[in-house]
Amino acid sequence: MRVQFLGVPIDILTMAETAGCAVKAMRTRKRLQHVAINVAKIVKARSDETLQSDITGSDIVSVDGMGIILGLRLVGVKIHERVTGIDLLEEVLALCAAERFRPFFLGATARVVQTAADNVCRRFPEIQFAGLHDGYFTPEQEPDIVKLICASDADCLFIGIPTPRKERFLNKYRDDLKVPFIMGVGGSFDVIAGKVTRAPKWMQRSGFEWLYRIYQEPARMWWRYLSTNTIYLGLLLKALFQRVATRLIPG
Repeated sequence: MRVQFLGVPIDILTMAETAGCAVKAMRTRKRLQHVAINVAKIVKARSDETLQSDITGSDIVSVDGMGIILGLRLVGVKIHERVTGIDLLEEVLALCAAERFRPFFLGATARVVQTAADNVCRRFPEIQFAGLHDGYFTPEQEPDIVKLICASDADCLFIGIPTPRKERFLNKYRDDLKVPFIMGVGGSFDVIAGKVTRAPKWMQRSGFEWLYRIYQEPARMWWRYLSTNTIYLGLLLKALFQRVATRLIPG
């Protein structure tokens, strides 16, 4: 089920359903683009046309952040499970190993992306990568990167390039990549490589993962969360007011 929330589409799917869609795309070789939504993306999309276009043009828009889960529930949308980007990545990689699909990692530094791939191979010895490439390439090098991905005959492409570079890259080349399942993974390669650690499970489940991020990178993250969460709260309160007002207006 797809709903509209604060100007963006969101698909109410479980992890199993989302992973199932990815497998179907890889089996049929029909392109499916996935994007994971959090509070920061919803706020940024309101002023970034490229990001907004990437979200609305994606085939599956999953809920990554607990803030979105709580917001959806407040406006009356039933949702029981979030589909975080890194958890979906690991789920699809497990399916790649089981069904012999070949992933391509694009992003991070050369050392990080190689370490991430090595760690995946240790976890799933049977997996075979279609290819790897770091995310530090110039606009002039983009056509060569696209050719490399196409020639790899990858079944899925995971892109760990920061916003808005990732969105601009996909907007320009998504039809040329010839990869069935495409997914942006943010900083997931850093996590898989062991460069960054995730919050404890209890913090993830309770919605306080953002506090752990601030603890890890206070100088960079505190202002991001303060500014985006404040704007998001204002948008959510406005949506709630409009919902209540609509109910009060006689039909």
